[in-house]
Amino acid sequence: MSLLVVGLSHRTAPVSVLERASLDPGTQNKLLQDTLAAEPAAEAAVLATCNRIELYADVDKFHAGVAELSTLLALHSGVSLEELTPHLYVHYEDRAVHHLFSVACGLDSMVVGEGQILGQIKDALARGQELHTAGRLLNDLFQQALRVGKRAHSETGIDRAGQSLVTFGLEQLATGTTVGEWARGKRALVIGAGSMSSLAAATLARAGVRELVVANRTAARAERLVQILTEPGGSGVTARSVAMAAVDEELTRADIVVSCTGATGLVLTGEAVEKATADRTAPRGPLALLDLAMPRDVDAAVHRLVNVRLVDIESLAEASADAPMAADVDQVRGIVSAEVAAFGAAQRAAHITPTVVALRTMAADVVASEVARLEGRLPGLDEKQRAEITQTVRRVVDKLLHAPTVRIKQLAGEPGGAGYADALRTLFDLDPETVASVSRADGRAAGASAVLAELTDVTTDADLKNRGRV
Repeated sequence: MSLLVVGLSHRTAPVSVLERASLDPGTQNKLLQDTLAAEPAAEAAVLATCNRIELYADVDKFHAGVAELSTLLALHSGVSLEELTPHLYVHYEDRAVHHLFSVACGLDSMVVGEGQILGQIKDALARGQELHTAGRLLNDLFQQALRVGKRAHSETGIDRAGQSLVTFGLEQLATGTTVGEWARGKRALVIGAGSMSSLAAATLARAGVRELVVANRTAARAERLVQILTEPGGSGVTARSVAMAAVDEELTRADIVVSCTGATGLVLTGEAVEKATADRTAPRGPLALLDLAMPRDVDAAVHRLVNVRLVDIESLAEASADAPMAADVDQVRGIVSAEVAAFGAAQRAAHITPTVVALRTMAADVVASEVARLEGRLPGLDEKQRAEITQTVRRVVDKLLHAPTVRIKQLAGEPGGAGYADALRTLFDLDPETVASVSRADGRAAGASAVLAELTDVTTDADLKNRGRV
């Protein structure tokens, strides 16, 4: 089986296509289940963010896998395969590993170096584990990607270049001044209470907005976010929550609006925004709108309104193309290359482990059989003598197998070493089903032991109180 990724991102597709191809959680689940049901795939995981949709799979045939994964992406996204194909990219084996590690480090993000992607990779793995579509390969791959991403952020200065889409978007709205100077004393409306909206609320609170209103479909989540923002020792912002039905009314009072919901339709229509800004006086300045949703929350027609400034994913994609690259990017690329090589070696070495285990199991069976035969021929042996003979035979077998098995694991870890497992099975006439059963048991153990909580930083209550960027 081999690793394959098929996807599209802001680098290969216009925002209009990404917007139409976006996948809600229910669709992601169905995509994973259908991928696993397809003949070429044994494992599957989907990474879907506001600027990328990627399907990872362990496949047994490259061309059939590409065709099947592309078809499934088109089917579940609702974008025809003919329209989607020109925007798709395909990575295979080490290139697929290199791609995910680069993504985890923020090298492939719209804002280079941003760290929020780590939480999204963690969520993708958790989804695959929950649905039992992520097996040994994808568990290993995604967990290692999280470690590589954390290593890049801890060992380099990529954070100096990296910032969240929230911070980058607010900087685009601030134009010519800092976010703090621009936002201080203003009224802000945040629509949504997910991780991106929560980060926006925390950032605006730290920037010194006078009042912050949170609107969300689920009132309890909005209220919880407000409680976090107004806890003693926090930013001191005045915050309150409202129902989604009150958004149009709150628009008339707001100076800054950030929207990031999972809605499939528009949250703010052009008509609603135009009506809310009709009586807006010059001293207040234009209404600043930041739309971070995919598909978009805010009607694109708002761009044409006089009293409004809208920054959306499409605007951010254009602005990020001109953003300077950090000097630390080369260092991160070096980390990625080294980690890809190490991951490949570990996977190749792990591939031969079931064969080595099967060989040692066969040797143990031979020892047991010969010791039993000896006991039948020498019934007068006492317990101590039998134990000494058994230990001696086992020691001889272990010494004979030790050097070859250690060496074959080393050779298997090198490029081109995949054939050593086949050679070992042929030389010792090992039962293929025995080897397969060892491999399956090893894979189940790897999946069961996956612990993700310590692998990546995600938006927590402490983040909302203490950090304005990831």
